[in-house]
Amino acid sequence: MIFEVVTLFPEMFSSVMSSSLLGKAVEKGALTVHLTDPRAFTTDKHHSVDDTPYGGGAGMVMRPDPVVAAIEAVEAARGPAHKILLAPTGAPLTQPTVLRLAALPRVMLVCGRYEGVDERVRAFCDEELSIGDYVLTGGELAAMVVVDAVARRLPRVLGNADSQLDESFEAGLLEHPQYTRPAVFRGAAVPDALVSGNHARIRRWRRLQSLLRTRQRRPELFARLALSDEDRALLDGEEP
Repeated sequence: MIFEVVTLFPEMFSSVMSSSLLGKAVEKGALTVHLTDPRAFTTDKHHSVDDTPYGGGAGMVMRPDPVVAAIEAVEAARGPAHKILLAPTGAPLTQPTVLRLAALPRVMLVCGRYEGVDERVRAFCDEELSIGDYVLTGGELAAMVVVDAVARRLPRVLGNADSQLDESFEAGLLEHPQYTRPAVFRGAAVPDALVSGNHARIRRWRRLQSLLRTRQRRPELFARLALSDEDRALLDGEEP
């Protein structure tokens, strides 16, 4: 899969894209990331990419001309892409969105800065995404989040494909608690179910913990669940 990132700060991506899972994905050829700086498409001697907002107000706004020129130049050079503007006004990034993007061959992420981008840039993008109800200094960190979330869904990226099956949000639930050695740490022991060797009991315990954790921490997710008879029995107090 190919990510095209339009950003004023391409240097921010160097360590992230060369480390850990993303670095391995790039090495394997499962992921390619191209970085394009809109400053390269300015026409004035100062390479200005921002200006004061019409109507007054604090801060500066990214000009539409260098941003759109960067978008068009990328597509002219390397082909069409699904274009996403990263902005706090966008739709929330969710796991279904991640799965949808992972099925695309090429995605372009347009990173805003300052007080945002000129509204007319939106007409050149296919959708807008936000990674949360807060404001960042720019879209670069949000772009890294999108790339990381999507990359884990690509073939050959994760060492164990089964590790995705029980992750948070995969089935509309938060993931169950995880434990490893030592069996007792500062007086806190691993739950009996996990060391019982009984695979059916372990499965039920994990399902119950996912249900309880989701109900407690994300009630809006829990409200959308279609509970099975077994789920209801677990929640009613059946010993897993």
